[in-house]
Amino acid sequence: MYKLIGSPKTRAFRVLWMIEELGLECELENVPPRSDPAVAANPSGKIPSFSDDGTIIIDSTAIIQYLADKHGQLTFKAGTLERAHQDSFTQFGLDDMDGILWTAAKHTFIFPEEKRAAGAVDACIWDFNNAMSVFGKRLGSNQFVMGDVFTVPDIVIGHCAGWASNMGIDWPEGAVSDYFERVRSRPAFRKAWEIRENA
Repeated sequence: MYKLIGSPKTRAFRVLWMIEELGLECELENVPPRSDPAVAANPSGKIPSFSDDGTIIIDSTAIIQYLADKHGQLTFKAGTLERAHQDSFTQFGLDDMDGILWTAAKHTFIFPEEKRAAGAVDACIWDFNNAMSVFGKRLGSNQFVMGDVFTVPDIVIGHCAGWASNMGIDWPEGAVSDYFERVRSRPAFRKAWEIRENA
């Protein structure tokens, strides 16, 4: 029995999206960060957490890669060159998208005002735009980051694209924007989004 712990308006959405891609059943416990259920699952109070028959996994990317590996879908096999390339795109999404956006969020509304650095958000936007230039070169004419196959990093990158848009960062025109639209128009994304909006 799977249970997802965390609000789907956070990185928990990535797990919800993966669940829909895989066609799995999963209970959603819609709770905010640092709530009692969140702390019970993860001492930091961060979300999401995920229960597989009572065993807890934390961190959205660890969860979705676990599910992909367990169910043998949306991933290349560990120990292959394809998996190494896949993992490099996952790390790109985390380092050059998620990390930048999270820093911008901290200096926008998370940190107390006296801890927010002047110019930090502008620097993050500049850094993000540079990362998108690199991403466009890596993506090339591929449908998804690994070619014609939708994999774990597409979920991480696709989720971060929405986060960037919500922060007012424009998507690059052309192949990158088309890719973002493509991954976010998948039926599983739309189903997960519907659950998110109704949660």
